[in-house]
Amino acid sequence: MNIKYQTHILACFLAAGVFSGCSKNPVTGKNEIIFMSPEKEKALGAESHPSVVASMGLYDDKNLTAFINEKGKAMGKISHRPDVTYQFFIVDSPVVNAFAVPGGYVYFTRGIMAHFNNEAEFAGVLGHEIGHITARHSASQQTKQVFTQSALLVGSVFAPSISDLASQGLGLVLLKYSRDHESQSDELGVDYSSKIGYDAHQMADFFGTLKRISEKAGQSIPTFQSTHPDPGNRQVKVEQLATSYQSAHQAKYNVNRDVYLRRIEGLIYGVDPKQGFVEGGQFYHPELKFQFPVPADWQSENTPAQFQMASKDGKAMMLFTLAEGKTLDEAAQTVIKNYSLQVSENNKTTINGNPAIALVAKQVAQGQTAPAANAAQVASWLIQYNGTIYAIHGVAASTDFGSNFNQFKSVAQGFKALTDPSKLNREADRIRIKTAQNDGTLRDALKGANMPDSKLDDLAILNGMALTDKITKGTLFKTLNK
Repeated sequence: MNIKYQTHILACFLAAGVFSGCSKNPVTGKNEIIFMSPEKEKALGAESHPSVVASMGLYDDKNLTAFINEKGKAMGKISHRPDVTYQFFIVDSPVVNAFAVPGGYVYFTRGIMAHFNNEAEFAGVLGHEIGHITARHSASQQTKQVFTQSALLVGSVFAPSISDLASQGLGLVLLKYSRDHESQSDELGVDYSSKIGYDAHQMADFFGTLKRISEKAGQSIPTFQSTHPDPGNRQVKVEQLATSYQSAHQAKYNVNRDVYLRRIEGLIYGVDPKQGFVEGGQFYHPELKFQFPVPADWQSENTPAQFQMASKDGKAMMLFTLAEGKTLDEAAQTVIKNYSLQVSENNKTTINGNPAIALVAKQVAQGQTAPAANAAQVASWLIQYNGTIYAIHGVAASTDFGSNFNQFKSVAQGFKALTDPSKLNREADRIRIKTAQNDGTLRDALKGANMPDSKLDDLAILNGMALTDKITKGTLFKTLNK
């Protein structure tokens, strides 16, 4: 820590907020350096919201959206910042996550809504996310990163922070801040959800579900290497916090299991095929009626705005998206301008009967006139198909570009019309709520509902239970069907 930073901290405590960078944290009541005003937080949220919607899309379920807004606004009123105008959205992503941005914007994925098994679990995570806003974690973290020249971090309940991409030294400096923020938000989640009448023990149970999802995906990592506490550790801590709160505040705390399960009847689960899906080494888009290959062992992510994939060693990545421009030539010039490319090859061609332009270029850093020695090298294909121009970009460092170029070219040349009816007519899995017909185990109930063995483990996690857990006749449980 440098002397200038120490001086600002001392001045903040002595002046108790006289200097413009000092303010009192609404949750802790302590003075702290904050370079982002509440007005700036609000503006940043309003600015960020369209980007979130564009990249993830909103899930169209008016009743479920009305429910999260009702509970969210009730919780906002009893929070440490009731003056904030909170807004709540369900984004169209299968990933199990929730996140908040400054200014009162809170997002739940449909993936996490599918995994909640009662209103109390939802309320706990809702409180956690509102806690990030009330404790001004984004503003606080942004202030810290003024000194480290890093990017803004946004709190989320499950997904890794972008500081995981930072250098090891910088990452270790910032880890404690993020873990502290997550732990504080867990405490606020218990406090806020309890104050609006929910049993926070259910929040602890949901961290058990997160741990099982993490382990199944192979994402379990030691706590000391993560910006977020281990879900299993959080489960234990939240359980303790809930017990302590309820001991000090004797009341009836609601769970509301059945009413929540009825709310999510028909919710899309997993990948929505109409938005595109990967199967058998191909990416298929039924609505836009095209397909192209995905290299073996590459990891991919699909959003409404783009499809991206990368090699496991991280040395090559590809991006598929819409191109800007009414003609191929116009689209090519826009790509060159937007990505600051110095083009070495520019060829007109056809790809499976579709007019196309192929570019090879190096990226020029801002303020430079020529590419640096280690500049990223880009291969781009602009393809005109069904009245739309698409862009496929392959990117690698100059040292790795040559060894990856044929792979990039193979993907681009594999772009073609999708005609297979089994892919064009693929339907999404949806949550279907069933009633146990007999006493038995969850496995018995799922088998009685004709669920295949291949889905039983996922369904156990989805139900927040073990397959061997006992359930009684009349119990509601989740299944999956079209």
